[in-house]
Amino acid sequence: MLPHETKKYFFDIAESSDLIAQFTAGKTLADYQNDPLLRSGVERQFEIIGEALNQAIQHDPSVAELISNSSRIISFRNRLIHGYATISDKVVWGVLETNLPTLNREVKALLEKDDD
Repeated sequence: MLPHETKKYFFDIAESSDLIAQFTAGKTLADYQNDPLLRSGVERQFEIIGEALNQAIQHDPSVAELISNSSRIISFRNRLIHGYATISDKVVWGVLETNLPTLNREVKALLEKDDD
């Protein structure tokens, strides 16, 4: 059973993942590049994901083993926050398409398993 605090952070990650999917449904990289509001929304949700995962791991270090690439997710968040001027739209879009679905599946599976 997941600790209450960890479960809360996993809910935040799942919600942010769903919001990114909602924001980008039917969109292309070009749409993303040309829409500052879309970029801001997506980047903000990635920041929440990275921070929630970081907090979950601080509360329960075993979480790092449950989420693929957990350290890379947190590093991506840190880069968005602290290295924002060097972030490539193509990199963000690539993470969105390639890595986000895996994270979303893993977190939701852990939440569903915990509900059993």
